[in-house]
Amino acid sequence: MSDEGRRWFEQRKGFEARPREVVGGAESTPDLWIRCPECSEALYSENLDDNAQVCPACGHHLKIGVDERLAMLVDGGTYEVHDAELAPVDALHFVDSKPYSRRIEQSRAKAGRNDAFVSATATLHGVPVEIGSFDFAYMGGSMGSVVGEQITRLFERATERRCPAIVISASGGARMQEGVLSLMQMAKTCAALARLHDEAGQPYISVLTHPTTGGVAASFAMLGDLIFAEPGALIGFAGPRVIRETIGQELPDDFQTSEYLLAHGMVDRIVPRTSLREILGRTLRQLTGLPAVDQVAADADPDARTAS
Repeated sequence: MSDEGRRWFEQRKGFEARPREVVGGAESTPDLWIRCPECSEALYSENLDDNAQVCPACGHHLKIGVDERLAMLVDGGTYEVHDAELAPVDALHFVDSKPYSRRIEQSRAKAGRNDAFVSATATLHGVPVEIGSFDFAYMGGSMGSVVGEQITRLFERATERRCPAIVISASGGARMQEGVLSLMQMAKTCAALARLHDEAGQPYISVLTHPTTGGVAASFAMLGDLIFAEPGALIGFAGPRVIRETIGQELPDDFQTSEYLLAHGMVDRIVPRTSLREILGRTLRQLTGLPAVDQVAADADPDARTAS
């Protein structure tokens, strides 16, 4: 037996079967092993969960659920959700390969929520924040009227409470099934963000994950006072294929990645998911004029001050 296999069996002493999940009325057991799509390493799913869905072998960031993402960031893993009752309607009676109304039903069943965004009130390293995250499982995280309204309300709550705002983006862009109604959300969200700055003087941190494209990238996602990005995320307006065919030129291999945008001054920092809570917390406390958490602990503990 290989050393890796021996270590796994030692880890699994006293193993109990993972609970079955109910999906669509039928029971299913989550996969014990997942293959990394980047390096093809076989990863034990519980270890992957413990590492925030980041491959320990190559650092590739796998998809993570919006609830898990928010819980790993905020203090105590708890937050108060707002506007979850808002739901989209098929105002244009749009039909492509299927009616938009049918897509809404299927997406709601798949994601378990009314639309592609979760907005919440929480604290992060002791700083009150209004925080929200896209759910890519709902129609590719596309932004329609409801998502735009939720983000607008998030900025408005931050303005009223005079606290920072954080939005974590993972989106294919404006939702084509809502036409110009979805495009209007670009201006609407940006106007609310401007009021956060002008009326409350509070910072906004934008976190870009894979992918952040289209009308989301062309609006509030790229307007953060600070813009953080996960490693290797696709970030841009039009896709590389469309750009290549439009300009008739070959593009760099890393075009529209987090690393490319960092090198060209479009993002401020690349932050691995496992470090995001710590970086956000320190940044928020600095932006709001609060001492770092470790300094607070040192001031409260004379022994810690002596040791330092």
